[in-house]
Amino acid sequence: MYPLLFRAVLSRFDPEFAHHAGMAVIRVLGAPPFAWATRALTRPDASLRVEALGVTFPSPFGIAAGFDKNAVGVRGLAALGFGHVEVGTVTAIPQDGNPKPRLFRLIADRAVVNRMGFNNQGADAVARRLAALRRGAPDTVVGVNIGKSRVVDVEDATADYVASARRLAPLADYLAVNVSSPNTPGLRGLQAVETLAPLLRAVRAASGETPLLVKIAPDLPDEEITAIATMAVDEGLAGVIAHNTTVSRDGLLTDPAIVEAAGAGGLSGAPLKERSLQVLRLVRGVVPSDFCVIAVGGVETPSDVQERLDAGATLVQGYTAFLYRGPFWGREINRGLARR
Repeated sequence: MYPLLFRAVLSRFDPEFAHHAGMAVIRVLGAPPFAWATRALTRPDASLRVEALGVTFPSPFGIAAGFDKNAVGVRGLAALGFGHVEVGTVTAIPQDGNPKPRLFRLIADRAVVNRMGFNNQGADAVARRLAALRRGAPDTVVGVNIGKSRVVDVEDATADYVASARRLAPLADYLAVNVSSPNTPGLRGLQAVETLAPLLRAVRAASGETPLLVKIAPDLPDEEITAIATMAVDEGLAGVIAHNTTVSRDGLLTDPAIVEAAGAGGLSGAPLKERSLQVLRLVRGVVPSDFCVIAVGGVETPSDVQERLDAGATLVQGYTAFLYRGPFWGREINRGLARR
């Protein structure tokens, strides 16, 4: 039903407008009495619970950063069956992001190109919402993804990340350092181990007892991926998120003219499936068995999620397929996992 509705109606709307409209519905679903009815339909089976990062996840499947940038839809996403919600990317300083249009569908590939540019309301605004969430829904598992403010020079990035960590870590179940988005100038340069290690060291110190993870890019050479994973263990991080969007456009089915018109940005969705598995296996191959690895990229079906779990993922996240499969995607994944 939903795929037909998407192709016939929703795909005609501007992607960013459609996202905001969908988020408005999600927010309603997170409020009583709608949340009670929604949870009755979507609650994950108890057999899916995962103990990781010091908390209990109702399901191994969660929603990736980028979907709820400002922590406005956490209750609704949890009501829809997602085992955790990673909000953000949040920056210390509020910012509008890149000029519109900046979000593009590649429907033939079940993919999206975005160059949002960390548009968000800033760490203080997100912290206020998370504080309210902690009072009203303390068991909801929330990660916070933090990034560099655009107005801050790369040379001053560490202090900027530390400011966000101090504000947000006390309210998060885990904190994720995003140094891998392709949409902030100079950001991916921070992934070099000699630059990344001192940055993570400082953020970890500012995060206190909150588990710290780092999110990496799929476009790095394999040896750099394993070097970062090894360094994350050595620096006492709690995990690695593998991975962010890609700048590659290889193997797409979409008309090249449409791809070219979309322009620069990070590609997410079904085309990342194989590379996602490769990166997951690379990371898992060099970290301890109890080290948290969150797999992201190309996840659409319960089989996709199970494949990531079988390959060593502790948790799995998705985002893009939500646009193509509809609001009960989380329930679909959880029910498929429970049957397995």
